[in-house]
Amino acid sequence: HISCTAKMGPDDDPMAVVDQHGRVRGVNNLRVVDGSILPDCPRSNTNVPIMMLAERIAGWILSGE
Repeated sequence: HISCTAKMGPDDDPMAVVDQHGRVRGVNNLRVVDGSILPDCPRSNTNVPIMMLAERIAGWILSGE
């Protein structure tokens, strides 16, 4: 599975596509919640890491972060 193509990183990283909450830099109200923001390619099936990531970001969205 394709992953690690939309880098997550700090504000001072010019190559980062999203911040630590999955928010796309420079675009309001858009988040990326898929394997593209994983920092490293998983060595096994990507299903579980992406589900965990989606649960975490969904929680942030619901709490208003």
